Amino acid sequence: MTAPLTRFAPAPTGHLHLGHLVNAIHVWGLARARGGRVLLRIEDHDRVRCRPEFESALLEDLAWLGFEADGPLERQSDHPARYEAALHTLRERGHHLYACDCSRKDLAREGGDVPDRETPYSGRCRDRGLAFEPGRGIRLRLAPGEERFTDLLLGPQRQDPSLQCGDLLLRDRLGNWTYQFAVVVDDLAQGIDLVIRGEDLLQSTGRQIRLASLLGRPAPPRYAHHTLIRHPTGEKLSKANRDTALRELRAAGHSAVDLLGRAAAIAGLIPESAPLMVTDLAVLFSNRLPFESS
Repeated sequence: MTAPLTRFAPAPTGHLHLGHLVNAIHVWGLARARGGRVLLRIEDHDRVRCRPEFESALLEDLAWLGFEADGPLERQSDHPARYEAALHTLRERGHHLYACDCSRKDLAREGGDVPDRETPYSGRCRDRGLAFEPGRGIRLRLAPGEERFTDLLLGPQRQDPSLQCGDLLLRDRLGNWTYQFAVVVDDLAQGIDLVIRGEDLLQSTGRQIRLASLLGRPAPPRYAHHTLIRHPTGEKLSKANRDTALRELRAAGHSAVDLLGRAAAIAGLIPESAPLMVTDLAVLFSNRLPFESS
């Protein structure tokens, strides 16, 4: 792999926890092991849940831990024209965009009561001819067909976005750009060629590859999805569940090197917890992409 350009892209909807630290270790470790660069992107597309105080806190936490980005900080909220231009590109290329007035309750009724199962959008609004106006989302029709890719950590993958998620929501009814749309547009604009993230986002990859292609990206980024830190119940760590925040651990007297070592050990990157510095991370990842040559 040539020197990659990747990104660490937290959402300022709460304080960083150990799960975020595991992701940061993978991002900086894999990039540095291959002479690559890391950009810092604040994914604040959700204007309801994102808070300036959370952004300030996460920037402070990253600096305290020793993580340094290789370029200026970017915020999604600073680039509304970028997303409008991408939407225009999809229209210009003749892809089917349509307005959607489905609420969360509508979608929940379609999906039933099965937890943790993604139900593809039924296409209810596809042929209704609704006007594009405030209070309505925008969807992109996705044709059937597989996307095949090799995850650098998990190996060959096959996904059909039309069966997984149905027509893709690009902007919601509140006027927020969605995660799926914004990250594809940002990665294209910034030239990101390696995406390193948790395995909970593996199922997003096929639809993001498809969307990038529709926007004119000649080749998608490479992807590496790492394992997550989970509770004994199997649930992943979550800001919404008020899992232990890094700043709480810091306030309790833990040092940056201790937290880095603890997170690396929990992730299985070192045999047991021991003090670790950001400058040590590249050594951990010299041989940790089993499908790198695929």
